[in-house]
Amino acid sequence: MPDSSSGASPTPPRIAESGFPAVHLPITPPFPVMQGTRADVLPEGERWVYEPKWDGFRALAFRDGDTVVLQSKAGQPLARYFPEVADLVRNLHADHFVLDGELVIPAARGLSFEDLLLRIHPAASRIEKLSRERPAHYVLFDLLVEQGESLLPLPLAERRARLERFLQRSGADRERMRLSPQTGDPELARQWLHEFGGIGLDGVMAKDATAPWVGARVDTLRKFKRMRTADCVIGGFRYRTGTRVVGTLLFGLYNEQGLLDQVGQSSALPRDLRDEITPVLEKIAGRGGFTGRIPGPSRWARGRDPSFVPVEPVLVCEILYDHFSEGRFRHAVRFLRWRPEKRPEECTYGQVGRRTPDG
Repeated sequence: MPDSSSGASPTPPRIAESGFPAVHLPITPPFPVMQGTRADVLPEGERWVYEPKWDGFRALAFRDGDTVVLQSKAGQPLARYFPEVADLVRNLHADHFVLDGELVIPAARGLSFEDLLLRIHPAASRIEKLSRERPAHYVLFDLLVEQGESLLPLPLAERRARLERFLQRSGADRERMRLSPQTGDPELARQWLHEFGGIGLDGVMAKDATAPWVGARVDTLRKFKRMRTADCVIGGFRYRTGTRVVGTLLFGLYNEQGLLDQVGQSSALPRDLRDEITPVLEKIAGRGGFTGRIPGPSRWARGRDPSFVPVEPVLVCEILYDHFSEGRFRHAVRFLRWRPEKRPEECTYGQVGRRTPDG
């Protein structure tokens, strides 16, 4: 382990401040979070440790006396939407610190990302009701400031040890504020992926235990996900903005009632595919489309037109995805190839380990 007193990295640059109450700490919100690069292979070696990548909202928690701030990965205030988590932070037996972690909401079958999205609501009364009925938990994996001291130059291993001691003496509600598991065993990390991928684990984070905290996308923090494929029916499309060329394909799976649910979409289409598929889809446009569940517009994309052109559900394609939860593909979905030999009705939830969106 290198000497943390020498060769320390400089403090990461701050984002221009707006929308947050003032806190007098070595770092202030909005503050750039450390983000990882994607890894096709899980890195191994003595310096690497592994943690679950939770399917939730990344959040920094700042505490300066009675002032508590929750900040999203994008640098937006979160305390308004998660008042119960702000209270968890406010009730700790410490006054001047910054934590890094993930907000999650437990559900019957793991974690519910949909319940997190429901919190992004304009009505305070609605948020208060949801916070009582389905309180969020705060899973911690880093300590950036402790008692007014910046820990950013310290190696991760030392910051992790400080975080463990901090939680032990802070009087934290260990049911709703807990430490994220960590292991140095890559086989156990792979086991997490296979055993817990369907209940809220979004992947595995590989972290360099010797590295300082840097507010940027860095190679000392790597995201490893188990990529999978599924065969889906095309139930609709959207034109690319300002053109009459297909820009987005909408994918569907058949549920147990024989209805076609919309489960995802992809705009990452090669130009030659857009040109090839546009006249084909236009010939079958307006016939059928999705007959089951159609997710509402994203709360993160207010003002974006959610409408689409329905098509007869006769085309099957194979897509690449990394995570499926609550009846939809999460994150980026990539078109791989056409499956002309596959009957549309064969495209069911069984491919993704689900019988129905809630199963």
